[in-house]
This record gives sequence, structure tokens and C-alpha cells, in this order.
Amino acid sequence: MSFNVENYFSEKPDGNIILFYKGNVDSDVINHVLDTVEDKMVAVNEQSRLRKKVYNVLVESLQNLYHHVDKVPSDFEDQSAERYGMLAVKKVDNGYKIITGNFVHKDNVEKLEEKVKRINRSSHEEIKELYKFILNHQRISAKGGGGLGLVDIARKTGNKLDYTFLKYNDIYSFFYLDILVNEEN
Repeated sequence: MSFNVENYFSEKPDGNIILFYKGNVDSDVINHVLDTVEDKMVAVNEQSRLRKKVYNVLVESLQNLYHHVDKVPSDFEDQSAERYGMLAVKKVDNGYKIITGNFVHKDNVEKLEEKVKRINRSSHEEIKELYKFILNHQRISAKGGGGLGLVDIARKTGNKLDYTFLKYNDIYSFFYLDILVNEEN
């Protein structure tokens, strides 16, 4: 193993972590995460518009983890997780950061990176058009999606997607997606 997947989260000191999770991502975990984050934002009297935005982006992020994670490498410590993912939600000065992490097979890295780069190159208007096009023309994939998740996250936040691929071994990389959800956009 070339790195510890948790180091990425601990090396980014900005903000206060309000939720951290690692392990199998299933419907029970998704519901628990959504309820916990919503309760914590209500407890600090977060603006309802920002709460809704964070909740919607969190739903999309968790669905991505649920539907699109690749198999856990055979040398990874947690072999019990069918859909291993990591998630952190942090309160930052200008909103919230939602950071996800999951394994991606080397055969899928280039396609995923090109998708994120295309989204990041697009204007807000182009993202709205891409969203409509995918909604109306794409087929549902074998993993259950039509390719809307990342586009929808960019559309809802109005921000670029910050991402990193770290090589785990010769077959897998670990994909971190760092999403800023703030009131301005």
C-alpha cells in the first residue's frame, strides 16, 4: 500500500468536521448521515437555503458513493465493505465542504477525470444545458445512473469540483472529491 487513505482528510485542517464516516455505504448509512448533518445544521441555526443546498449535494454525493464505487483492493484493510467510501462534512468560513473518497479501478480513472475536467471547463450556463441534455438523452448505466451526479453537484453549487486521484497500487487509485457548498452561488 502506497498511502493511508485517511491521511487526506487529516491533512486538510481548514474547517470544523461535523461528520466523518468511513466504511460500507448502504441505505442505512445514507439515511443516518443525512439525518445527522441536517440535525447539526439545525442545531447551529444554519440558514434554511444553505441547509437545503448542503442536503441536496450530500444526497448526490452519497448516491455517487453508493452506485459508483469500485471493488476494494485485495490488500486493503477493510475487506468487509462491499461499497467502501469515506465522507467528511466540514463547516468552513463561507459554507460547508463535502469531501468524499472511494477506490477507482485504473481502467476507470481516465474517463472519470475527463468527465470532471469537462464539468470544470464549463460555464454555469453550459452546465445547465449539459444537465438538460443528459436528463433527456442518456441511458441508465449498469451502475444505475445516467451520468447526472457530478453535473448536478456542479449545477447546484455553482463551484468547480476540486478532486485528486492518488495511486493506491498498480490496479487502483483513490478518488477524493472536495465540494464547496456556499450561499453565494
